[in-house]
Amino acid sequence: MSRLRTTNIDKLKRERFDVLVVGGGINGAVSAAALAGKGARVGLIDRKDFAAETSQSSSNLAWGGIKYLETMEFGLVHKLCRSRNKLMRAYPSTVQEIRFFASIARGFRFPSWFLYLGALFYWVMGAGFTRLPRLLSRRRIAADEPVVKLDNIVGGFEYSDAYLHDNDARFVFNFVRSAIDQGCIAANYIDAVAARREGNDWVITVRDVSGEAAPDFEIRARTLVNACGPYADLFNERADVHTRHRHVFSKGIHLIVDRVTPNKRVLTFFADDGRLFFVIPMGPKTCIGTTDTKVDSPETHVTEEDRAFVLDNINKRLNLPRPIAPEDVIAERCGVRPLVVSGKTPGKVDWVKLSRKHAVEADTQRNILSIFGGKLTDCLNVGDEVARAVERMGVHLPEPRRIWYGEPNESVREDYFQQARAMRLDELTSAEASEPISTRLWRRYGTHALALLEHIRQDPRQADLLIEHAEYLRVEIEETAERELVVNLEDFLRRRSKIALVLRETKLREADGLREACRIFFGARADAEWKRYFGAVRTPAASSQDRGEQASTAPAA
Repeated sequence: MSRLRTTNIDKLKRERFDVLVVGGGINGAVSAAALAGKGARVGLIDRKDFAAETSQSSSNLAWGGIKYLETMEFGLVHKLCRSRNKLMRAYPSTVQEIRFFASIARGFRFPSWFLYLGALFYWVMGAGFTRLPRLLSRRRIAADEPVVKLDNIVGGFEYSDAYLHDNDARFVFNFVRSAIDQGCIAANYIDAVAARREGNDWVITVRDVSGEAAPDFEIRARTLVNACGPYADLFNERADVHTRHRHVFSKGIHLIVDRVTPNKRVLTFFADDGRLFFVIPMGPKTCIGTTDTKVDSPETHVTEEDRAFVLDNINKRLNLPRPIAPEDVIAERCGVRPLVVSGKTPGKVDWVKLSRKHAVEADTQRNILSIFGGKLTDCLNVGDEVARAVERMGVHLPEPRRIWYGEPNESVREDYFQQARAMRLDELTSAEASEPISTRLWRRYGTHALALLEHIRQDPRQADLLIEHAEYLRVEIEETAERELVVNLEDFLRRRSKIALVLRETKLREADGLREACRIFFGARADAEWKRYFGAVRTPAASSQDRGEQASTAPAA
């Protein structure tokens, strides 16, 4: 078990916090990072791993919501575009501009030129921060993206948004890590089973659900932040908290397959039912989706109908050597979008028209704040909004104006790359690698990458590629084991990295160094963790044959 996690659990038992954040998805992670960065004493818990629900099943996009122009939610689009720009400025190594290449079928509800004008308006609403849109003729589409079928295409347009270079869960965890660096006491696999008010404090009864045999214990905090994502309503029921806002749910899935185009752009279509449909680069693979299906519960799975919808739509729209079949699917992502509603019975809401806006609702009498809805693009605003609300509830923030987010400043970055050049680190980059080692380490670890250079200086073997096909060095595995609260193998393969999303299980089993990585992570438990993971993980095709459906890759949060 992670020594850091054990130490943090001891601190959670002993200390009284200004704020306890319950839920470690994107909303909880930025709340903890913002509050800790501004000087509050913060605790953070999640009943599964950090980012183990909706936050590990997104499209890996930071976009301004161009589709909301159709419903004339101009204020929301403007806000999301500004939020996207803010993310790109704050995290230039991670959140990067990417072109969206949209094809329009004959008979679509709007002509290509009208949609192009919409893309221009979208660009203006984003303050011209990205490259200009352009109108696409059939000839231009054929030249730029021959993989796109032109049978029923009349034209298209191209515009820019942003994407996450690494996976969404890794992006979320870096906020958790930032919070820890600022003094936050964080622990995963800690379930809040009860909550009560006692004097001026909240007392949360929690249970370690990591598999360790341990009695329940209590955490005390003046203020509570409910950041449980799709489970926010359930947590409020447990705590006897009544709110104006509630959630309804829309299920989205993605299928990950071998790369369908060498071009680093997002292919955008309108699916048979008229909704947006994406083909998104994911390292050496391609992510296809998404669906938009109303569900009544956060507990979801990929069905045969979901899989058929995605595959049918992509096979109709791409020129491929052969159609993509279920057995070609490497991994699947499935999660719910928690959509916020207010003042209405959720069952009577037209959920199709709901956008991904968020709401922060504070009960100042009981010192509890609940976060509803939202999307990754707007996460920095959520962090700031939570900090202001908590301060209004009486929590003193010693540094209220401090900027709590962003990559290290330019001088730190230049120092790092100067040292990496002096060590000739990039000469060790393998021929098939997607980027130089120095760039990858900086993006993943920021300031801590300097410490990794020191480890490599002291022992050059630390720069050895440990896991074949995965672009992970030995020094990274040791860093992850020490600092990233890995409890089981899935935490690393699915959330601290995207290895399980881009490597088939057969290759993963055979990957050189993965067993050694297990020994670094788990010591004497290494073989047991290996067997537990590979005993539970099956390829999507095998799962569908066995039981007709694929369980969600996202455990409950």
